[in-house]
Amino acid sequence: MTVAFDVDVRIEKPPEAVWALLTDWPRAPEWMAGIDSLEVRGPTEAGSSVVFRARGKERTSELTSVEPGAALTLVSEQGPVRAAYTYSCAPDGSGTRLRLVADCEISGPLKLLGPLLRFAVRRTDSGQPQNLKALLEGG
Repeated sequence: MTVAFDVDVRIEKPPEAVWALLTDWPRAPEWMAGIDSLEVRGPTEAGSSVVFRARGKERTSELTSVEPGAALTLVSEQGPVRAAYTYSCAPDGSGTRLRLVADCEISGPLKLLGPLLRFAVRRTDSGQPQNLKALLEGG
């Protein structure tokens, strides 16, 4: 299994508001731990590059799929490591259900380090939905 985590939260805001903040790329450091800056080169659509600075290094991801207002997937590949983060927004009563699934895998000889990588990713990034909720709800 390569899923590092699968978390969701209910946010007391409509899906449009959640999606607007989720895709307000310059604001990502406010809710993404360890990210210093983030920008999309081009429109928020499949094939666009996402450039972010984390822990003093610039990295690039790609938006591999975008369903406006509903879901997007960011994929990063660094050597033998591939990480895919899928964010989805769905109406939930008067609010929104925000879900984040992170799938991380290592190929080649370092494959045995997969569980350690997924643990580190879970510890660092699984709080993103809760952080976004707090930012949107003012808590």
